[in-house]
Amino acid sequence: MEDYFDEQEDEREFLARCERRRQMRLERQSRLRRRRLIKRYLYLGLFAVLLISVTLVIKAVRKPRPKDTALDIQPTKPVVQTDEPDISEREEKPPETEEESPETEEESPVYAFVSTDDTASITSPEVISTNAILVDESENVIVASKGAKERINPASMTKVLTVLVAAEQITEKDLDDTFTMTLEITDYAYVNDCSSVGFLDGEEVPVRDLFYGTILPSGGDAAVGLATYISGSQESFVELMNDKLEELGLSDSAHFTNCIGLYDADHYCTAYDMAVIMKAAMENEMCREFLSAHTYTTAPTTQHPDGITISNWFLRKIEDKDMGGEVLCGKTGYVVQSRNCAVSYSRIQGTPYICVTIGATSNWRCIYDHVEIYNRYVSSAAKGPSSDASG
Repeated sequence: MEDYFDEQEDEREFLARCERRRQMRLERQSRLRRRRLIKRYLYLGLFAVLLISVTLVIKAVRKPRPKDTALDIQPTKPVVQTDEPDISEREEKPPETEEESPETEEESPVYAFVSTDDTASITSPEVISTNAILVDESENVIVASKGAKERINPASMTKVLTVLVAAEQITEKDLDDTFTMTLEITDYAYVNDCSSVGFLDGEEVPVRDLFYGTILPSGGDAAVGLATYISGSQESFVELMNDKLEELGLSDSAHFTNCIGLYDADHYCTAYDMAVIMKAAMENEMCREFLSAHTYTTAPTTQHPDGITISNWFLRKIEDKDMGGEVLCGKTGYVVQSRNCAVSYSRIQGTPYICVTIGATSNWRCIYDHVEIYNRYVSSAAKGPSSDASG
């Protein structure tokens, strides 16, 4: 009996030792995990500090690329001013005159749309949009407007400026270059619930397809890919976008924080500003090509052997509407804060017009607002002052 109790005691001691060793092993593993975690955070912190330092150094010493230089030397004087001396004449003036000239140019935008006694106030009950503007693009005259100078979020109409800035940085030959999509870009579009072309991580996409993908399906993946191709990052590209806004004379009323049109309190412009951006885009041959396409099939890739067929639903749905003319280019947008919006470029009775609307209740309602504005106010402009005239 005594031997039995001794065996029980030995067994308990053995189990106790095993338990102590297990506890010690668990504590040691826990300490090792904590150490590894701390080291990992330290390495990540050091890497972040190094990355920020390198970025700041690069920005400090960054020299403008040839494309940037080409952009900088473009004249910024208003196109309507024909009595300004040319560049060679300005260079011959005394230094004090040279200093005064830029100040004079900065006071006036490149494109100035003006109201006249015939400018109508958009009061038609058939126009649901909360903000709108119709411009006679050939005369730079505001035909009709409704809250055109109120601040709004342009949503994916932003991409008109995205393709304009990108087009000004490249040549026709660059369109055949390729850009490799990354997981960071595709995830960015997915996480922010953006419309997407459907490009995949590692897919080599022609730059031309990035342009079409940015406009036709309003692809967030294509827009960020295009921005990264041009500037190395979306953040650097947005700087170019805001530089363009300043060049167009819109920096007091417009500011963009991304190339897609995601909602941000600091991402804003007005319907008037968007009309100016569209006018600038229409004077760029590449932009006209991309903004006028109804359908397009991307180049075959390993991931998409047959390519991806994309379309501009706004142009396809408005093309059969009776307006006495044709909508040639267009770009839509949507965020909750601005609801459905669109900018379009048309030619009616031989005259080019730009129309911008914000705040429609659906994408179809947005189309019908453009049709109503073109029908009612282009007709009124041709006939003279109407009952909607603002006086």
